[in-house]
Amino acid sequence: MSEQKNLLTTNRKALTINLDEPKYGTFAEIGAGQEVARVFFQAGGASGTVAKTISAYDMAFSDAIYGKAPRYVSRERLGLMLDHEYQLLLERLAATRGDRTTFFVFADTVAARNFLGTNEAHGWMGIRFQLEPNGPPSEIVLHVRMWDKENVLQQEALGIVGTNLIYGAFYYRDDPKKFTESLLDNLSSDRIEVDMLRFSGPAFTSVDNRLMSLHLVQFGLTNAVMFGENGEVLQPSEVLHHKAILVERGSFRPVTHVNVDMLNCATAQFVQEPLVKGKSVVVLMEITMNNLLAAGELDPQDFLSRVDLLGDIGFTVLISNYSEYFRLTSYFRRYTKEMIGVAMGINNLLEIFNEKYYENLEGGILESFGRLFRNSVRLYIYPMRQEAYDHYLTTGQTNVPPGSGAQARTFAAGVLINAKNVQVVDHLRNLYNHLLENHYIDCIVGFDPTILHIFSRDVLRRIKENDVTWEQMVPDSVAVAIKKRVLFGYTPAGTAK
Repeated sequence: MSEQKNLLTTNRKALTINLDEPKYGTFAEIGAGQEVARVFFQAGGASGTVAKTISAYDMAFSDAIYGKAPRYVSRERLGLMLDHEYQLLLERLAATRGDRTTFFVFADTVAARNFLGTNEAHGWMGIRFQLEPNGPPSEIVLHVRMWDKENVLQQEALGIVGTNLIYGAFYYRDDPKKFTESLLDNLSSDRIEVDMLRFSGPAFTSVDNRLMSLHLVQFGLTNAVMFGENGEVLQPSEVLHHKAILVERGSFRPVTHVNVDMLNCATAQFVQEPLVKGKSVVVLMEITMNNLLAAGELDPQDFLSRVDLLGDIGFTVLISNYSEYFRLTSYFRRYTKEMIGVAMGINNLLEIFNEKYYENLEGGILESFGRLFRNSVRLYIYPMRQEAYDHYLTTGQTNVPPGSGAQARTFAAGVLINAKNVQVVDHLRNLYNHLLENHYIDCIVGFDPTILHIFSRDVLRRIKENDVTWEQMVPDSVAVAIKKRVLFGYTPAGTAK
């Protein structure tokens, strides 16, 4: 952290804005007190910045002012607040000072810790602001979760992060990465988590919200972010709330027939589970930050390519920094008590039984499994060809140089390794048998045996080598997208390498 950054206390940020003459606007805060407005009043000079503060705590008052929304603390409610207050600013002040003022509205709707400590402490906040007098507005919206155990500390943290948001919008808007990092200035991630961030408007025409969300994970502001089929940034709690969840982890570089077959087969089994029948189900493809940073640093284009390709075939994507599966399922338990399914290959199953990953846990592998399998969690295991399995045990790599055509069909007819005949180390065999017999681990059935020779690394190699056989190893829509967008080192016909 630079010396200059150390000087930017919350008070200094608020005072800087208060003394910046063109900036003038409204603070509308619901649910945890007027914490951000309080920071600006205490900093001094607030009369130059604050046109109005409002806090409509009672639901009837809030509905009367802003209109009804499905939930009191929601993105919809925040949007209504920003719309209403921004329009009032223009109606009442544009004629008298619009030529010399850049108007803004800061709003938040928050549920802080209640007296009994039984509620979810979270909130939505955003700012709508002009770049120049009489100009169109831009907007930043984010979702926060508060982790302090005391209400007064949560209020303090909200005041800080709200001030950081306003300051960043005004002074870091040309550097979105710096803006993202600055949201936790004078805070820490064990107090505030920012798990959704969206930029819009003329100030951010060059900003890709997917990359900005990825930076939330990369910079430690949150542990996971989510994207919809069209690349839209989603808020995890809205998507996962009270849902049964099925997830497949992978590199998806690129997504192959095997990736899709694995998840489709697992889904067919998952929805027939007695605990899932009749329930709403969310199906996710998940990529870890370790996977995205495998080359040592983040490649934005590589990341966007994977998210886009998964979206093209209709999947919701989760990016997380949870290396261990038990941490991933614990994350899902924030939002749901319903059943969780995890689809994986034999290689990932063996990695789960690798004790080196649990050396930092006091209870070792038993503690990790206690966390992983509690509360209705099931692993669905996709099979592997014998030769790929043997190669993996020797080298740690699954993609043995495969044949094609008749040779691939021979492989398909050969011995398959599945959840029932896979071998784990001797001293864990009884543990494995217990999990298998009690259906914590199940074999995936109904899979396509003719595609088991396909591995992402092999597809990627063939793309880069301009071997057209790769097109038969991925879904048609993925092949079309790779060629259209020139992804993963693909060279169009007639183009020199």
